[in-house]
Amino acid sequence: MEMSTILPILDGTLRSATPLLFACLAGLFSERSGIIDIGLEGKLLIAAFFSASVAAMSGSVWIGALAGIGASLCLSLIHGVASITFRGNQLISGVALNFLASGLTVIVGENWFKLGGRTPQLGGASRFQEITLPFADALRDVPVFGPIYAELISGHTILVYVGLLAVALTWWVLFRTRFGLRLRAVGENPESVDTAGISVVRLRYTAVLIAGVLCGLGGAYLATGLAAGFVKEMSAGRGFIALAALIFAKWRPWYALMACLLFGFLDAVGNRFQRIEVFDVVVPTQFMQALPYILTVVILAGFVGKAIPPRAGGTPYVKER
Repeated sequence: MEMSTILPILDGTLRSATPLLFACLAGLFSERSGIIDIGLEGKLLIAAFFSASVAAMSGSVWIGALAGIGASLCLSLIHGVASITFRGNQLISGVALNFLASGLTVIVGENWFKLGGRTPQLGGASRFQEITLPFADALRDVPVFGPIYAELISGHTILVYVGLLAVALTWWVLFRTRFGLRLRAVGENPESVDTAGISVVRLRYTAVLIAGVLCGLGGAYLATGLAAGFVKEMSAGRGFIALAALIFAKWRPWYALMACLLFGFLDAVGNRFQRIEVFDVVVPTQFMQALPYILTVVILAGFVGKAIPPRAGGTPYVKER
């Protein structure tokens, strides 16, 4: 392939992977603490809706992003209360949040904008703009490195770079801090953490709220960075794909980045090549667009090797008297 073909695909890979990456890191924090979060899809969706809605009404994408994070935190808090305080079934709680977000975004959107659940088209200050990194234009004509820097590394919105930095920060927090050690211990053996005098409930709530912030950023990017407004069900299963990427990554931050880039690459290829021929057989457009979902099924079916989740995942903790 020529560079002119490869770079747009890789650029699309990075853009498509960003909301997946935020959701995957959110699930990583939550599940490392022992709380399974099926509701990533719903949190992405409601964050996308409120970020786009508030950005459209206020004219500020930053206020919209804060609104999206706030909406995601609300769902995270509901999930935490149901799963941690009341020791409910974590899977059922997550599924309920997905249904809640799906219905709420359409009802509120129609009530506010009368556009069938959509928000007005965003532009200008109400949408994240692409950032041109230093010397991108000057280096554009340099062989090999110039186009890569100018067209692949440069030219993304700020949340793309925040997502990449979040991977390194997540690794540092989980594996180089006392908080991370305690969080991982809670997901493996909460009894020992409780015996050491550390609050299991507080740690799990903290992890769930961190997941809410990350999903809020992913939803904000989805509606105000990747797209120019909210449309019904625009998360399109990305929360579930993020869960599959998390399993594929075996609950490790750097592997999560690679897994999300793989899903993003398949999405970019499907969008770029709507019609291709293999041995004189035309591959249907629908098949190309379904590639990320096909990989999700393959991963969840267990064809990528054994992935062992945190031992206490999905199990409510009951403090011994």
